[in-house]
Order: sequence, then structure tokens, then C-alpha cells
Amino acid sequence: MNVPFFKIHQRQEDVDAVSAIIKRGSHWALGPEIEQFELELAHYIGTKYATTFNSGTSALHAMLLAYDIKVGDEVIVPSFTFIATANAVKMVGASPIFADIDSTSYGLNFDSVYEKITSKTKAIMPIHYAGGMCWDIEVLQELCKEKKILLFEDAAQSLGASLKGQKAGTFGDASIFSFCQDKVLPLGEGGCVVTDNKAIYDKMKLIRSHGRLEIGENYFSATDNFNYVTLGYNWRMPTILASLGISQLKRIDQTIKLRQEKGALYHEYLMKSGINKKVYSPYIGTINSDRYNHVCQKYTIQSNHRDDLQRFLKSKDIQSRAYFGLPVHLTQYYKDLGYKETLPTTESLAKRVLSLPIYPDLTTAEIKYVVDCIREFVTCN
Repeated sequence: MNVPFFKIHQRQEDVDAVSAIIKRGSHWALGPEIEQFELELAHYIGTKYATTFNSGTSALHAMLLAYDIKVGDEVIVPSFTFIATANAVKMVGASPIFADIDSTSYGLNFDSVYEKITSKTKAIMPIHYAGGMCWDIEVLQELCKEKKILLFEDAAQSLGASLKGQKAGTFGDASIFSFCQDKVLPLGEGGCVVTDNKAIYDKMKLIRSHGRLEIGENYFSATDNFNYVTLGYNWRMPTILASLGISQLKRIDQTIKLRQEKGALYHEYLMKSGINKKVYSPYIGTINSDRYNHVCQKYTIQSNHRDDLQRFLKSKDIQSRAYFGLPVHLTQYYKDLGYKETLPTTESLAKRVLSLPIYPDLTTAEIKYVVDCIREFVTCN
């Protein structure tokens, strides 16, 4: 049995939505579907505004630019994350300051963050890992209010996740999501920033489109010249992707439910196999509970023999990935910059975490096969 790490969840209505834009023969950029998708995203997440971008990384960059994060500023981030979280801070000339994480949600740890705050700290940016929530997000929110520090959420992986009924993306001053092909809303590429701040929303629209002031008709429809009022970039989302997003957003609750069912089956089979103490999953009890709603964008286990287990699974045609096996502060780029932090929990978990295949169309037989192979490995080692 061959089990890939992920498969894109697509249906005929997605094909029809994209085909309609192609057949229209116009507005492949800046089409009306862009604004519609943004309005529906904001409504789903629970914010006033959403601004789409061509990637989650450009969304991160634009968010920091819009809030005037600049040279001399510090932004506290996790090292247990995709490198774009830290790189976006570097892109605006500021300094990423790495804090440690907790061992259950893999989110920023409040105590570690508190120790890192200085007079230069402009923002704190936790991530919500793998479809879950940073468990310290509420106390981090209070800390930011007390210290008058901005709170940004890198919720790239956790569209639809919630803590006590409040969705990811609604705790911070602004938040980003990613629509890369392995995400809960997989458009291939794309991202967005959500906020309740109208001035920031207006700035991000300028930033994503060359600083162009657009009033009335859009750039490709108008015959008059447009004025350019600030420095900007070409970070627009194509209309085809927005149309695909509209189609997939209609069934996002069903998509999440399917992911959660797969996560629950992994739990059940790992527990029944009797190996749950040697192969530990921290997600038990967090899937669709009253307090935590984990949307299972990834399903991550911990093993003291992670590398050997990963090689064994590969021999069984099961693809797995260590998210995140190399913390950002230990990458060559950041070591060359002089980063020498010691982050005990981050570094310990990075050696043990392994994400297993999970996607809406993953079958029960495939899950059972993955767990059976893990059990075979454990019993022989």
C-alpha cells in the first residue's frame, strides 16, 4: 500500500468554479471573485477585514510592513516553525527573537516569551501548529495589552481551529493564513491577512498592488491613469485561486470534520495497538472538544527513534515529514547571523516529532496500515 503525505481534497464544483473563470476570458486578475472571497473569509474567521495575497509568506511580509515593523524593532517568534515566520521579520529589517514552546500544543511558551521582552520588542508572533491552537494565546494576548505590544498570529496551518469557541486569527491585532496545497483550504498557493483595523486593511491593499490607489474601476478595466502613493509589491492573488477558494470555503466544515475523523482514528488505533507510550500523540482530547478544536491539518507523533521510524515507514511506502525537524535558529542562515540561543523544549521536540499522512480522503484501511507499520517497528526495536 502506498500512502502519500497528503492529497488535495478537490471535487467537481472546484473544477467548475475554475473553468467558469477561464471560459469568461476576462478578469483573470482583479476579478470580482477576489473581493467576494475576502468577504467570505472575514465572515468565516470572525474579523472585519481580510486581504488576500499570492502566498502566506507575502501575507506575513505585508502585515509587518503595514504595522511599520522596521529596523531596530524586535519581534518574538518561535523557532519551531516554518522559516517564513522569522524571515518575514528579517525582510522588514527587524530582528526575530526566538522563544521556546510548550511540549503539548507546540505554541509559544508564555514564560519564555516574557523573559525575551526588551524595550525594543514591538510584537509577539506565535504560530498555531498543525491545525491546533497555541495554548498560551490568551495570556500572551493579555501580556501584549499590558506591555502595549502588538500581537500577530501566524495561523498558516490552523484555519478553522478554535480555543473556547474563539477562532484562530481573532486573538491578535492581525493574523495570517496560508492556502498552500497541503493546508485546510488548499488553493495550491495563496494567503491572507485578517484584522479589525480599517487603516491597516487599506494599507495592505496598497502594499500588495504596487502602492496603487484604486478608486472605482480596477487597473485592468480603467482607461484613466492611477496614482501611486506608497512603495508596494505585486502580491495579488489570481482570480482563479479566489474562485477556487470560494468553492472550497463552502464545504470547509465538512473538510474539517473529515480531517478530525482521520485524527480520531489515528488516536483509536494507536491506543488499541498498545504502543501509545512509545509513540506519543499530544492531540488526544483536543479534537473537537469543548475547549480545543483541532482541525488536524497535520497529525504529529513523537518518537525517541524518529529517524529510524521515518526510514522504516518509507520502506513501507508511507511518506512522513518531520515538522519541524530543524528549528529555525539552528539553520545555517541564522547560525551565520550569530544566533546562538538554547531552546530546550524546541530542540528536544525537533528530534522526536514526525507528521503522519493525513488528508480528507485518507481511508480507514490506510490509517490502519500506517499504525500497523508503526507497531511493527516498535515491537522490533
